[in-house]
Amino acid sequence: MKTKFAIVLSGCGVYDGSEIHEAVASMLAVDKNGGSYQIFAPNTEQMHAINHLSGAETKPNRNMLEESARIARGDIKPLSEFDAGCFDVLLFPGGFGAVKNLCDYGAAGRNCNVNPDVAKAVKSMFERKKIIAAACISPVLLSRILGNITVTLGNPDENMIADIKYFGASHAVKNVSDVCVDSVNKIFTTPAYMSAANISEVFAGMDNLVKEILKYK
Repeated sequence: MKTKFAIVLSGCGVYDGSEIHEAVASMLAVDKNGGSYQIFAPNTEQMHAINHLSGAETKPNRNMLEESARIARGDIKPLSEFDAGCFDVLLFPGGFGAVKNLCDYGAAGRNCNVNPDVAKAVKSMFERKKIIAAACISPVLLSRILGNITVTLGNPDENMIADIKYFGASHAVKNVSDVCVDSVNKIFTTPAYMSAANISEVFAGMDNLVKEILKYK
């Protein structure tokens, strides 16, 4: 039986949503290694919209579910419909949307709040002792929700490591394509574009992430 992944997106584009290379690499890695996936996103507005050519904020604002549907080719469901009983793995690619839309760490720092549907999905998987995975900056989100876990952002600045520790989590320094496995809590993380210099390194990390998950299962 195929391992079922739920992949959570936060929009379409690195600066205001999901990092597209990471999102596609996660889908490709799951499919390539014999798993299956369903894409989800919260059905709420993004923090803001960014012109990815100029870097300037633009109007109007956008909806996470509608924007994420671009990456999912329309095959996407609202995160409010997520049922932890139907999936083996919950996976968060990175992009600034993880800390702007799924939570507001990007603006509020240590005082950040988490989108209720995201918190519910993560906690429901954790309570069932199922696997939760994250790439790039998304481990910050998991640290905020769960606290006492071990994650990696690669080799980030000391401020980010301090914030992860403030949330009650631990940070492990890893190379770009490495996977941090917290086997006690079933948390799997990889640096992706927190460390990657190109798309090949991103795919190598995402592929290793999925392989480690499947090996564990």
